[in-house]
Amino acid sequence: MSLFNKALASIGIGAAMVDTKLEKATYRAGEVMHGEIVVRGGNVEQQVDAIYVSVHTTYIRESNDKKYTDVAAIQKVKATEPFSIAAGEHKVFPISLTLPIDTPITVGKTQVWIQTGLDIKNAVDPNDKDTIRVQPTKLAESVLDTVSGLGFRLREAECEQASTRFRGNYPFVQEFEFVPTGSYRRHLDELELVFLSQSDYSVDILLQIDRKAKGLGSLFAEALDMDESYVRTTITTQDLPTIQAKLQQIIAKHL
Repeated sequence: MSLFNKALASIGIGAAMVDTKLEKATYRAGEVMHGEIVVRGGNVEQQVDAIYVSVHTTYIRESNDKKYTDVAAIQKVKATEPFSIAAGEHKVFPISLTLPIDTPITVGKTQVWIQTGLDIKNAVDPNDKDTIRVQPTKLAESVLDTVSGLGFRLREAECEQASTRFRGNYPFVQEFEFVPTGSYRRHLDELELVFLSQSDYSVDILLQIDRKAKGLGSLFAEALDMDESYVRTTITTQDLPTIQAKLQQIIAKHL
């Protein structure tokens, strides 16, 4: 019977189960997440080599004019050393994990989740998935609020495959697509913003300023994507009092 149960456990039937319980469901990027990992023994004793906790999101990858949804690991940490779990036994492990400061914000189509897995040799690894809501850092939030305050409405936010030129820690970047609603409507079709890198004190952003076509020459320029300007700039916490004027000046130069 024991051998039969072990065989079943190796394919996930009657095996140990894992459940991560976080203190809350909403975190700010860069915040420390606290909680506990509960492991429940199955029908037989099993040896667990480690518990791994990872942060994931999805992004859009284009290939041969087709779009695919890929999963990217933002972070993966080893939470425990090897241990054994007896049949029917419950074990609880505390967890403290810092959410990376450049974790995508859960807005638009973007989702982020915490995945916990038991590493068990010669067996299906049990895992648990918990979706969380991620808010921007205070500095990133100030940038996004300033853009909105200038008369732009967020139309879409999505993680997309990053070009080699702008690839950072991950194979994707999160794009924020704004449409003008105020005085910029006469001049711009849209404004796209990407956070290329972030720290506690600064953000490196890329702005794509898409001008509205005016006249035949502008129509040709639009067809050739020559109506788009790319501007890379850094905003620090010291820029907060003048952030609106700084972004206004950048946009005005490319109308």
